[in-house]
Amino acid sequence: MDRNTGNRPPTPGLPAPGLSTAGLFDHYLTDGGLARLWSLLDSGRYDLRAPEEAALLCVAWLVRAGETGAAAALVEEVRPFAGEVRFAPHPADRPQPGADAVHVRTVGEVSGALARRAPRPGIEAQHEALTVWRPFEDALLDHWLRAGADAEEGAGQSSGRGTGSDAGEGAALLARYRRLAAAHTRCTEHLDPKSNPAVLRRALQERVAGRELSPRLAGLLRRAVASMVAKRGRPGSAEHARLRRTQALQAEQPAHHDLAALVLRRLAPLDASRGLEDVGPLIGPVTAEEAAECGLPAGTVVPASVRAAVTAARSAPLDTLLEHGLVPSAEVLGEVAEQLIATHTARGYADASLRTLIAATYRARRDRRYPLWWNPEHHARISDLPWVRAVAPWAADPVEEARSTLRMLGEACVRAFPGAGLPNLHVKALSGLARLAELPVPFAAEPLADARSAMAAPAVLTAAQTAAGLLRGTVYERYHGIDYAVVQELVDTGDRYGFARLCAERAGRPGHPLAGDAAVMEQARILTTSNLATLVVHAGLTPRGGWEGPARGAFAAATGPAATAKSAARAWRQLLFHLALCDADEQARVLGWIDERAARLPARAAARIALPLADLRLAAAVP
Repeated sequence: MDRNTGNRPPTPGLPAPGLSTAGLFDHYLTDGGLARLWSLLDSGRYDLRAPEEAALLCVAWLVRAGETGAAAALVEEVRPFAGEVRFAPHPADRPQPGADAVHVRTVGEVSGALARRAPRPGIEAQHEALTVWRPFEDALLDHWLRAGADAEEGAGQSSGRGTGSDAGEGAALLARYRRLAAAHTRCTEHLDPKSNPAVLRRALQERVAGRELSPRLAGLLRRAVASMVAKRGRPGSAEHARLRRTQALQAEQPAHHDLAALVLRRLAPLDASRGLEDVGPLIGPVTAEEAAECGLPAGTVVPASVRAAVTAARSAPLDTLLEHGLVPSAEVLGEVAEQLIATHTARGYADASLRTLIAATYRARRDRRYPLWWNPEHHARISDLPWVRAVAPWAADPVEEARSTLRMLGEACVRAFPGAGLPNLHVKALSGLARLAELPVPFAAEPLADARSAMAAPAVLTAAQTAAGLLRGTVYERYHGIDYAVVQELVDTGDRYGFARLCAERAGRPGHPLAGDAAVMEQARILTTSNLATLVVHAGLTPRGGWEGPARGAFAAATGPAATAKSAARAWRQLLFHLALCDADEQARVLGWIDERAARLPARAAARIALPLADLRLAAAVP
């Protein structure tokens, strides 16, 4: 091989540097280019920074599958735009995440959070106190002890002008204090005139000036010296030396923002738009090489707060993230809903490399949008992209796949956060899927009413009708005192004003609007079950293991130490829904378990749920 890198022949299959987008397009249609694309498909070592960068990979997959006609048709469809749009992937050092992997934060989001970590004033002040002011206080105390100001010798009897050497040493200490005070301003304890070190300095100023100490100042000096010795020991004593060694070790620990900056450097080479398959190397202790580069002590452990920030970007199947607490709430689950849609949709493709490619296409982000095929409703229209359409025959039925994804999203929220309901982000994702799934009913996203007209949204009446059909005659209806015949009449007549009035009357606030009144809105959520009935009836939602587990989880959420009045009320509503879908034996088990748990609650929590629990028992006792 030519040793002159400038004359080195290009690696077969790799495009020449500096090719235009059109040149890149043509290159990847050659035999060598297709071979390179097949290699990328097999290894998964590519990045898609925009959905259109999957186009040529789809072409290569079709050619390898023997579908040369479909590949040629796709090439002809996108070729007119090859001069302005990149249709080729970017090679990457790391393979694409598994098709079922999702993440809560991206590398870029974690890097931004770490970059914003500044020195913490309290920590910096503590460090300054240990490294600057404690040594000075020791020197000041030692001076007075040697000058005879300790309790045994009596500061009042030894507080004269002192010897010349004493005065010289005192003047040097005062000069040292002025230099330190000017240079080190984070710690302000030394400025407190009532503090022991301030008393010692004030007495020293008097002595250096040649003035006798007043009886009051002499007494303060004596008490200050005695107090400092009692607290830390005499400077030079074994007790005092041990304390200062411990504090010195504490002061030597690197600041958290310095360790955050180190982890930020570790993240720098990684793709900012992706999650992290392996967070271990990124949050490990400082290595010897890093210590030589940045001066941090080798072996220093990265603090828990920095480790937690990085771990939030872990990319793994949803169940793994839930197991490790990386999806801490239903709202966060709603944030990853689009990723879950992508992974579940990709699961419908029979070929492993195609599953990875489709998942990567759904995940791809972009700064610009090409109006020819791009729509802001990413998950709803990604299937309309020409290259995704071209490989659609190898996917599962899109309608059934959308319904399956819908059930998966709903089940994940009910199972993991049984007391939380469906956050609005989740509902919006479900609404998009419902259109793809060709479901006959919409999901009701909040706000549930128009603020100007005071009418309930059309989807609200449909959700209430679905809930009536599912819950009539159940503990849910009895507990909440719902007259489903009235609800059905409002639905039949399409009376959206009437529905809003019904919610206001049930809340005991007649005349109040549905929009903007929390109590009235809560009644609308009760009558519609916040879309849960729609999921059960029209999407076939059934949690793993049935409804008994979610019922218990909702009670635990309603009575837990972190429960607020709002979250407890929401969890209690969820409890009634889950309990209503249990059979008689399951209900009996849940109610027995609730009684046992209620008996062990702290007095305040038990008092808070005493009345709702009595109403629940009464509603459950009615055959």
